[in-house]
Amino acid sequence: MRRRAAPTRPEPGLADLAPDQRLRRLELTVARRLDGLLHGQYRGLLPGPGSEVAGSREYRPGEDEVRRMDWAVTARTTVPHVREVDADRELTTWLLVDASPSMEYGTATLDKRELAVAAVAAVGFLTAGVGNRLGAQVLTPDGLRRFPARGGRTHLLGLLRALLGAPRTGGYEEATAPTPPSLADGLAGVQRVATRRGLVVVVSDFLDGLPDDPDAAPPWEAALRRLAVRHQVLAVEVTDPRELELPDIGLITLVDPETGRRREVWTGDRALRERYAQAAAAQRDQVRDVLRRAGAAHLALRTDRDWAADIVRHVHHQRRLAAAPAPARGGGA
Repeated sequence: MRRRAAPTRPEPGLADLAPDQRLRRLELTVARRLDGLLHGQYRGLLPGPGSEVAGSREYRPGEDEVRRMDWAVTARTTVPHVREVDADRELTTWLLVDASPSMEYGTATLDKRELAVAAVAAVGFLTAGVGNRLGAQVLTPDGLRRFPARGGRTHLLGLLRALLGAPRTGGYEEATAPTPPSLADGLAGVQRVATRRGLVVVVSDFLDGLPDDPDAAPPWEAALRRLAVRHQVLAVEVTDPRELELPDIGLITLVDPETGRRREVWTGDRALRERYAQAAAAQRDQVRDVLRRAGAAHLALRTDRDWAADIVRHVHHQRRLAAAPAPARGGGA
């Protein structure tokens, strides 16, 4: 169950500005921090499969797909090789953005929902190109909101403006509202519209339906796995530091933003804080393991970190992996 304390924001963030001001700040951040990171007309978040064969390289266990094996080279060299391909010249990117009540929580300069919008802005910039298109589905308490796949800056700005200007539910104050769509529902919705091979980016905290048993599969794992069979999938995990550890601030009320359930906790108990931190770390390990099993690349972003720098590191890491001549197993950024 997801729980949170009443959020505080020690410094002004995006939410303190009008939507148009927030949009301009996002544009400026993306342009300054990410522009020039990737060169060439066809840039992307992940070096991935396309339609033009570009040679072969040695197979990396646990990282490469067996269906990409280059059997001819493997037989000739007696060393397993996989085919490398150039990215398609026209890329369709589909976003699934979690805008459920738990994403409205934050204790740093951004809350999780604002960080999700920043991630969307970066994805839009990094997948921009002639002929490339971007579509989105947004999980809201009122249902799944759809944005058709289109190209151009105007379309991206319209999507960002809609995300920034969307009303907030207040989480537990809306606990009596109808059951919102789940992450599995959103992934199934993306699968229905993503008919052409491309890139799927899922931005969420991935806590929806996460079972207490770390060996059990969450309800959205199968849907994510199905998407990864046909598409490149990037999972952008958004977290806040207070979800990972409790501060020693006395008596607090923890609230599940999805159900409204409350529990009072005395944070002066050191043993309790340690148990909480251990449980939170195990939960994040569980999310990471599920994403890896599903075949998704993993990018972890936190509200108290430099999200642009984390994205830059992730892109460089993915490109180093793609260019490495020998196995070099590694996670996300």
